[in-house]
Amino acid sequence: MISGIQHFVFCRRQWALIHVEQQWEENYFTIDGEIKHERVDHPEHEKRKNTIIIRALPVKSRTRGITGKCDVVEYKKDKSGIFIPLYNDNFIVTPIEYKRGKPKEDNSDKLQLLAQALCLEEMLFTRIERGYLYYFETRRREEVQFTDELRQKVFDILEEMHSYMNRGFTPKVRTSKKCVACSLRNICLPVLNKNKDVKQYIQRRIME
Repeated sequence: MISGIQHFVFCRRQWALIHVEQQWEENYFTIDGEIKHERVDHPEHEKRKNTIIIRALPVKSRTRGITGKCDVVEYKKDKSGIFIPLYNDNFIVTPIEYKRGKPKEDNSDKLQLLAQALCLEEMLFTRIERGYLYYFETRRREEVQFTDELRQKVFDILEEMHSYMNRGFTPKVRTSKKCVACSLRNICLPVLNKNKDVKQYIQRRIME
C-alpha cells in the first residue's frame, strides 16, 4: 500500500506491525486524519474552467508492486500534456495529497506523493514533474518537485518494503521521541526494548 510509505519512513517496526502483522490501534492523530480526509475519500469528478478535478482515484503500478488511492488528481488542459481519451483533450496531470498538521521534518509525505505519481505515470504513459501537498494546519499547498534523487529514494524504500513483506519480517523497535505519539505504542511496547539481554547479564555476572 502506498500509504505504508509514510509509516515505513516514520518507523520500520510500525510499518511491519500494520502491514505485515495486520495490527492497528487508533489514537487522536489517526482519527483526526480520517475526519479531515472525509471529503476527498468520496470518488467524484469536478470541472473548473480548464481543469478537471478527480477525487479518491484508485491507482496502481505493476512495475513497482504498489497500489493505493490519490486524494486528488488535477487534469489541467495543456497542449504539451498527455492525451486523455475520456476527455478528448491533452492535459498536464498533477497529484495532490491532503495531510493533517503541517509539513514534516522528514520527506515521508513527499515520497508518498511521488509513489502516487509513479502509478499515474505508468497508468497514463506520461511523465509527472511535480505534485502538491496540502496541509490542513497551514491551509496551503506545498509544491513537490519529483527529482531524480527523490525518485531513487522511493525506489530504494519500495525495494526494502517488499523485502520485509516477502520475508514476513518485523524489525526490532528503535526507541525515540516518536514512540510517544505512535498509535501502536501499546502493541509495540517499546519500553520492553530497554530490558537487559539475559545472556549478556549472565556473562557479566560470571566475569564479576
